[in-house]
Amino acid sequence: MSLAKVYSRSQVGLDAPQVVVEVHLMSGLPKLSIVGLPEKVVKESIDRIRSALLNSHFEFPPRKITINLAPADLPKQGGRFDLPIAIGLLKASGQLRADISEYEFAGELSLTGEIRASPGALSMGLACQKVKRTLVISEACQKEVQVLSNCTAYAPKHLLDLHAHLEGVGNLSPVQHENCGYMPPNTDIADVRGHPQAKRAMHLAAAGGHHVLFVGPPGTGKTFLASKMPSILPPLTEQQALEVAAIHDLKGMPRTYNIFYTPVFRRPHHTASEASLVGGGSYPLPGEISLAHHGVLFLDELPEFSRRALEVLREPLESGEVHITRAKQSLMFPASCQLIAAMNPCPCGFHGATRKMCECSASQIRHYQSKLSGPLLDRIDLHLYLSDVSMRDDTAPSVSSSMLRESVIAARARQYARQGCLNAALDGKQLTVYANCTHQAVTLLEQAANTLKLSMRSYERVLRVALSIADCEIAEQVSDTHIAEALSLRQVGGG
Repeated sequence: MSLAKVYSRSQVGLDAPQVVVEVHLMSGLPKLSIVGLPEKVVKESIDRIRSALLNSHFEFPPRKITINLAPADLPKQGGRFDLPIAIGLLKASGQLRADISEYEFAGELSLTGEIRASPGALSMGLACQKVKRTLVISEACQKEVQVLSNCTAYAPKHLLDLHAHLEGVGNLSPVQHENCGYMPPNTDIADVRGHPQAKRAMHLAAAGGHHVLFVGPPGTGKTFLASKMPSILPPLTEQQALEVAAIHDLKGMPRTYNIFYTPVFRRPHHTASEASLVGGGSYPLPGEISLAHHGVLFLDELPEFSRRALEVLREPLESGEVHITRAKQSLMFPASCQLIAAMNPCPCGFHGATRKMCECSASQIRHYQSKLSGPLLDRIDLHLYLSDVSMRDDTAPSVSSSMLRESVIAARARQYARQGCLNAALDGKQLTVYANCTHQAVTLLEQAANTLKLSMRSYERVLRVALSIADCEIAEQVSDTHIAEALSLRQVGGG
């Protein structure tokens, strides 16, 4: 009897839990069984592995073979277990004598023995980095792990190359670490004509992590303005960049080195379904709101999205997480992004415009605006109406994105030093501790809440925005001036 133990990794959301592949060869009639909750793709892998071994001039053991994937209660799917099972068969049959206890293997095998890519290489690399094992993946996956400075990894092209390296008769070069960078988006908010209040709102939103809704006629620059948000956001930290890269890697969308620390800007079409926005599927994958993690999710023509698709965004916008439950597993994907939405005020788009008359009736306008639920709008901190811009507007030089970005970095530094998070993430109890308001500010906010009939959520969001205004102005207290500006940025006017 011969027994081999090989380490590998499964994929559960963004986590890569360890899987031990045990291969046991016994005397008896040739028979093979795979146990340990394998999915159909894993069960089918034995035919690929047999051909890969034979075509690589190895022997497929003509014995009774039991393959156990432990732990047994963890679902295993995909072709990533082809390589560790093949290594286990070679080890158990004596065709591989090297010590493999310090290695972890993952990759799909072709019939010729070539090692193909499997998703989640970055998550596996992060896990191997923690336990200080060497990761072996496909050559096609090496770009994903090159961003890790403390992970030793090899990326052979063929099973023969890996076997020779393990036995010491070949020499694979370890995957080289790449220095990742930050590339500011090739765009500048100074290019936007007019709209000083909207630019101010963008500045505050970036500083405090607030959501924004732009309402206005067609051609007023809503989309153009929203596209400038990444240019004023600060570079991602290393931890944030790795989280974003792991999410994109899971979707087969690896991040390039030059934009590794650059915030993401995602712009799904209004025909997007609920699953495409928040994630899902039989084996859940992240959706657009997770792909925009630590970046911007821009929803243009907001009322044109289906009501159900928008309603599923409510909880993630509040918590910064997406929880997906299926019969076999429950997963969490991070979704801490900034929502920027844009919409017309009515079906024809010209309600409140000066250059063209609106042709919609009052009932049509109400019906159009009712496509957005109150609870969803309540979760958006800043609501602004963008009016038509004259050719003579804003002829003076505007503040640049780089200048605003420096201000945002300074404001965020104040917030992290004070409370450990952005203002938008503060809950009610934390607000009472960290929002140091003057007596006049408290009085004005309470009067506004009674007059405008603000919900408690809206009340707290106004206070969060006011706190961001104070941080941008390096003020020690939230004043009534800050409250007044925060209120003005939440009321959609213009008709």
